[in-house]
Amino acid sequence: MPTPKHTSSSTDVSKMQFLPNMIFASRWLQMPLYLGLILAQGVYVWHFFIELYHLVFAAFGSQPDVVALVTSIGYKSDVPVTTLNETIIMLVVLALIDVVMISNLLIMVIVGGYETFVSRMNLQDHPDQPEWLSHVNASVLKVKLATAIIGISSIHLLKTFINAANYTEQVLMYQTIIHIVFLMSAMAIAYTDKLMSGSGKH
Repeated sequence: MPTPKHTSSSTDVSKMQFLPNMIFASRWLQMPLYLGLILAQGVYVWHFFIELYHLVFAAFGSQPDVVALVTSIGYKSDVPVTTLNETIIMLVVLALIDVVMISNLLIMVIVGGYETFVSRMNLQDHPDQPEWLSHVNASVLKVKLATAIIGISSIHLLKTFINAANYTEQVLMYQTIIHIVFLMSAMAIAYTDKLMSGSGKH
């Protein structure tokens, strides 16, 4: 009995599969983007230790380090600043916290984005696997990013209020409005995600 010929149909199927496979493989084009964010993370680490270096030596009375700190935080005073005061220390510490929070945001984007959009990391048995990574998806990642942005905006707003004498009322008002917009946007994203997850269950 002659065997049926499926050569043409198999060839057609393979041709039809080539385009979807190529489109799916294009996700690896995001790899250079995540590598670039890792380099940006390194720049933030370098900046953190430079600020910490100036803070430590300024605490021991180094005048050039005091000037560097005052310049970096944008602090202004009617009299020349020669030593650290509570306001300068608080502003520098808030700047360091700001660097840490942005670094956390970068980690969430790099790790969560790679896991969601590029490839699985297979970290189920790894002792250092982040707790949030086990149930991360595009919606969860958006909510976490929005929450992180609100935290960063809060730090910036607090720095502005502490150093309010060096800002105009218009700048203070606009920063407050922008922070409220971030907060409402995060609430809208979380509410939309809740509605979508609820409709998915139904």
